[in-house]
Amino acid sequence: MKLPIYIYGHPVLREMGQDITPDYEGLSTLIEDMWETMYFSDGIGLAAPQIGRAIRLFVIDADPMAESFPECKGLKQTFINARIVESSEDTLSENEGCLSIPGINEKVTRPATITIEYLDADFQPHRETYSGFAARVIQHEYDHIEGVLFIDKIATIRKQLIKGKLANMQKGKVSAHYRVVTAPQKRK
Repeated sequence: MKLPIYIYGHPVLREMGQDITPDYEGLSTLIEDMWETMYFSDGIGLAAPQIGRAIRLFVIDADPMAESFPECKGLKQTFINARIVESSEDTLSENEGCLSIPGINEKVTRPATITIEYLDADFQPHRETYSGFAARVIQHEYDHIEGVLFIDKIATIRKQLIKGKLANMQKGKVSAHYRVVTAPQKRK
C-alpha cells in the first residue's frame, strides 16, 4: 500500500526513533509498504518517521544511482535499529533532496565514509562500511531516525533563502505527486 509522506513541520519528523523488535506489529507489511511508497514517490530511501512512525527503520535502494555513483551498485537494504559507529573526518559535499521537503535541493557536507551496524529485515546483524554517495544516502535516512533533516546541515545563508518555502510547507502549502500529511494546523 502506498503510504502518505509526512511533510516538513510535522512533529514526527523531529522525534528520536525507538528501537523495534521482531514482534513489532505488522512489521513485514510495513516494510513492504515502505518499499512501495518509496518507489511510487521516486525516492531512493525512506525512513519510518517520513510515514509517521518514530521507529528506527529505513529502506534504501540506491542502485538507480550506480551509473553516476558506482559505489551505489547493489545497495538495496532494509536497516533496522541502525547505529553509525564510525565516521571519517574527510567530507564530501553534494546536493540532496528529501521526500518530506519536496522541491528543495541543497548542498550538504557529510563524512565521506561511515561504518554502520544494523539489523536487516530478518533481524540478522550487519556491520558494514560505505563511502561516497552510498554513505551519503545512508546518512540522510539515518538522520531521519535521529530526528534530523538535511536542511539542518546547510549553510545559514541557504537556510535564509528557503525560509519562505519552509514556512509554506509548515502551513500545509505543498505540492507533490504523492499523498502527503502536513503539520497539524493551529485553530484560529
